[in-house]
Formats: sequence, C-alpha cells, structure tokens
Amino acid sequence: MPRAADEAALHRVARRRARDTAQRKQRVDARYSTAEKTKIVAKARSLNISGAHLVATAVMAYIDGDLTLAGQRSAVDDYIDELNALRQQVAKIGHNVNQIARKLNSGGQPHPGDSDLLAQTDRTLDAVGTAVRHIGHAANQAVATKAAG
Repeated sequence: MPRAADEAALHRVARRRARDTAQRKQRVDARYSTAEKTKIVAKARSLNISGAHLVATAVMAYIDGDLTLAGQRSAVDDYIDELNALRQQVAKIGHNVNQIARKLNSGGQPHPGDSDLLAQTDRTLDAVGTAVRHIGHAANQAVATKAAG
C-alpha cells in the first residue's frame, strides 16, 4: 500500500527556489585535509546545507565579529586578564594593611589614636578581602562563560 507522502509527491509541482538577490558569484579556493573535508561535509549535511554554504557563513561570521577562531584572544580574555591584575593589586593592599595591623598589635603601650587606626585597619582589611573574593568570582564566571561558548 503506497504511503500518503509518496502519493502526494506524484502530484506536487516542481518549483525552483527564488534567486537570492545577494547571490554569491565570487570564488575563493581553500584546501582541506581529508579529515577536515569529511567533518565539514558531515556538519553541512546535518544542517541540510552545502559545505560551501557552511564555510562561507562561518567565514562571514568571523569577519563580522560574531565568531572567534581557536586560539584567538577575545574581549573575555582581556576581561579575565584585567580582573586578575586587579585582584593582585587589591591583594597587595590587603597585605600592606595586614602589616600595619601587625605593627600596631606587636606590643607595648598604644599611642593615642592607635586603637582607632587599628579599628579602621581591620575594617579596611575586611573590605579588601571582600573585594578580592568578588573579583575572583567575576573572573571565574568569565572563564566559565568563555569555556561554555
């Protein structure tokens, strides 16, 4: 018994697709290894497009800034580097504050104002620690986002 789709196909009128106004007429030749070509063709078939269309679309996406190449630095890389440098600078501030606190806690009779300075140092150290944790968290999120993308 024939399938309905097969029967309908007998009566379907063949139509050419409309010509694209931005038809690609220029050619750039590229060479691929056998393994690369196999991967390109397999991916194109899975998307139901030609290998040439897949390659052209990927190249144009790269040129338009929508795609990065393997090993290419991106804005996320720059962001991660900036966060890392900032974390190191803030950590140095924390180290200096810690040295001040140790000096003030090292004994003897406190000078007038040392207690207030020590309290302020403690608050500053807490704020620096919080800043380092936030910067580290932001850097980890950026790395995770880059790895997922």
